[in-house]
Amino acid sequence: MTRTLIAALAAAALATPAAAKVKTKQIEYEAGGTKLQGFLAWDDAAKGKRPGVLVVHEWWGHNEHARAQARRAAEAGYVGFALDMFGKGKVTTHPEDAKAFVQEATKDPAVTTARFDAAMEILRKQPQVDPARIGVMGYCFGGGVALGMARAGKDLDAVATFHASLAPRGAPAEAGKVKPRILVQTGGKDPMIPAEQVKAFEDEMKSAGVDARVVVYPEAKHAFTNPDAGKAGMDALAYDREADQKSWDEARKFFRETFGG
Repeated sequence: MTRTLIAALAAAALATPAAAKVKTKQIEYEAGGTKLQGFLAWDDAAKGKRPGVLVVHEWWGHNEHARAQARRAAEAGYVGFALDMFGKGKVTTHPEDAKAFVQEATKDPAVTTARFDAAMEILRKQPQVDPARIGVMGYCFGGGVALGMARAGKDLDAVATFHASLAPRGAPAEAGKVKPRILVQTGGKDPMIPAEQVKAFEDEMKSAGVDARVVVYPEAKHAFTNPDAGKAGMDALAYDREADQKSWDEARKFFRETFGG
């Protein structure tokens, strides 16, 4: 057996258990009388407290895509918590149902904020989490929620969004109010987030003096991180493996730069 082959086998042996370190659990909680269900993921072999990362789901609700991103965060060295903005069991694959869920969750800004805050409090209380270091990853609808929380002055360190709605639902960013660094990743062929919306967002962040960066994947459509995007029957949606991987690499780099390590 060659020395090169021995080294390769040893590396494989070390890599296999590393992939199995991530543990997960469901957590039920409430906000304003609404029952919610989140999904926590962490590396049980990691030592000490580490940053927590909230995952805010797409308009389909708290589904497997959201849980997969929480596991990704755990594999990257953080504690991931996929929150629930709609209510326990409110998950769909039908666009009309999704629109109704979004309208219910966002018609009263206080409800949106309360559901986000409840999840952030759950995450901060986890024994593995350093409560002073909290980030957010938001997807589509969830990206818009994450940016809305940043505009509102939430005590966050980093917000990374993927194919997110960028237009402010309420007041735009104000100088000195936005605390986190922001990374926005969007598709160049996304008809739901057109170039003029991206430009308006960049101008808004620049005017407010926010540390924000936008990455555009020229060939990507909306929902490019979701392998099930094409199943919805909407031309605007399509999974893009290359953009998914590149955007995740950018997000990991962004969180490393923010949190260190």
